[in-house]
Amino acid sequence: MNLQITALQEMGRRRRRGSIPGRIYKDRQRLQGHETLYNDYFAANHVHEEVVFRRRFRMHRHLFLRILAAVEARDSYFVQKRDSAGRLGLSSLQKVTAAMRMLAYGIGADAVDDYLRIGESTAIEAMRRFVQAVIDVFRAEYLRRPTSDDISKLLLIGESRGFPGMLGSIDCMHWKWKNCPVAWKGMFSRGVHREPSLILEAVASHDLWIWHSFFGLPSSHNDINVLEHSPLFADLREGRAPLVSYKINEHEYTMGYYLADGIYPSWATFVKTIPCPQGEKAKNFAKAQEGCRKDVERAFGVLQARFAIVRGPARCWDREMLQKIMTACVIMHNMIIEDERVERAAQDDLETLARQYAEPDMDIDDVMVSRNHTIEFEDFISNHLRIRDKGTHTMLQADLVEHLWQRHLANISK
Repeated sequence: MNLQITALQEMGRRRRRGSIPGRIYKDRQRLQGHETLYNDYFAANHVHEEVVFRRRFRMHRHLFLRILAAVEARDSYFVQKRDSAGRLGLSSLQKVTAAMRMLAYGIGADAVDDYLRIGESTAIEAMRRFVQAVIDVFRAEYLRRPTSDDISKLLLIGESRGFPGMLGSIDCMHWKWKNCPVAWKGMFSRGVHREPSLILEAVASHDLWIWHSFFGLPSSHNDINVLEHSPLFADLREGRAPLVSYKINEHEYTMGYYLADGIYPSWATFVKTIPCPQGEKAKNFAKAQEGCRKDVERAFGVLQARFAIVRGPARCWDREMLQKIMTACVIMHNMIIEDERVERAAQDDLETLARQYAEPDMDIDDVMVSRNHTIEFEDFISNHLRIRDKGTHTMLQADLVEHLWQRHLANISK
């Protein structure tokens, strides 16, 4: 009899109709969760110091508050409201912190409930809206194409490292897709990557800033196929790229280049290492090229360390959502790079850094950026052929071998 009474009571509870039919209201003590979070990290006498905040949120407190204010202003979902019963809902701190914990630790949505007092479906919705707001607000600034000043700085730093005309390093990274639909698994798997994954193509500079991000192609592609779909050289083909001019061994060049590994094609815009180098000059060049090319590998490692969600298998079913997550993580990665760069610059002597990168023997013209579209189809074809010119690639590599060797001898003599 008692079991029957309990079953009838449970059936009656399931038939209750609220905002969602059949769902029972659960008092999660939202205000208590907000107060705990606020006292731990954001109050005047907060419990955890800045070092702990930096480790758990992957950024300094002032940068997190800047993102919080921008996201709250962009999307009213993050503004704390009252429900139809007059109860206060979740605060913006709780929602944004839940999204950041899921991105930083790669944990499931229900894992943040114990501390933040937020339900699984609400945490997922908060992360969806958070990454979209970050993209809408910060993409134009932190995932932009290099400006004239940016190109000039990249060229100066490349010259100081022995590679005049270098704009960065390029490579690809795979992100496993655990919940890839069964019908797509064949397309998203190949060779050594037997598990389904998606590819991120990126260009990074010496300070780990990611200047170019192209994500979403299935892993059945290799780096060359991804390059064919990538918009990396779209501006250069259409005549809107920065006008770069530099000289190596009395040879003038008008296109910047990226350091790449051996799978990339022999184009004028790539400088690859020498496999099995013979002789001191070739060995010196291979060592220098492979050392500088690790910039993009380091950028991938730091990105995955900061946001564990892109290191572990992706659990989302929506391919578009995965693309937004990756883009938002890259944007926040660049924001952290800028924030910590400014912090380090405040501690160093800026004039010393300027003298370090401004060597007297550099011959780099001012970089001008043209945003005018190419009208003539013949110009487009001409630029396309210039990018893929194997002869220029071979001559550039030979000039760099000689340039780095002369630089090496000069350092030995000092």
